Amino acid sequence: MASSDTLVTALNGVVNAREPFPWLATGGQPGIEHLGSLRRAGCDAVIDTRDPMEPQPFDPSVAAQNAHLTYINIPVPHSAPDDAVFERVRSTLTALHGEGKRVFVYCNSGNRVGAALIPYFMLELRLTDQQATAKAMEIGLRSAELLEAALAYVRRVRDSDASTSASR
Repeated sequence: MASSDTLVTALNGVVNAREPFPWLATGGQPGIEHLGSLRRAGCDAVIDTRDPMEPQPFDPSVAAQNAHLTYINIPVPHSAPDDAVFERVRSTLTALHGEGKRVFVYCNSGNRVGAALIPYFMLELRLTDQQATAKAMEIGLRSAELLEAALAYVRRVRDSDASTSASR
C-alpha cells in the first residue's frame, strides 16, 4: 500500500510539517485531503493532540476513519501537562512504533507536538536533552513552559528509575 513518498511529502502545505524519523511525521492542523495522502504514503495512525473542544475544519475521527487511519486523541494543553499526558503519548508511540506502524502527530501549529514528543525522544529513543529539544523546536515547539514541563517529566522518570534500581 505504501508508495515511495515520505510521510512529510503527503503533508505538503501543512504548517511545520516535519518527518523526524521515517516512521514519524509531525505538523500543525492538516487538511482533510492530507489524511488520504498520508494513508497512500503508508501512514497507519494519526495522533491528534488537540482538545476535542478545539475547533477543527472537519471531524478528525470520522476523517481518519474514512482514510483508513487509526485515530487517537491525546489532548495536550497549552500550559504544562500533567505526567499522565506525557506518559500516554510515550506509551502510545512506543506501542505503535513497536508494531511497525507509521504515525502522524499533530496539533494546531506543532508547538504542543514538539513538547509532547520530548519524553519519548529522550526515554525511548535515547536522544540527549539537546538533541530532543532541537528536534522539538524543529517540529514547532515555542513554549518555554511546555519545554520545561517535558524536561521535568523526564527528570522525574529518570529519578524514579534510579531510585527503583538503587533499592534492588
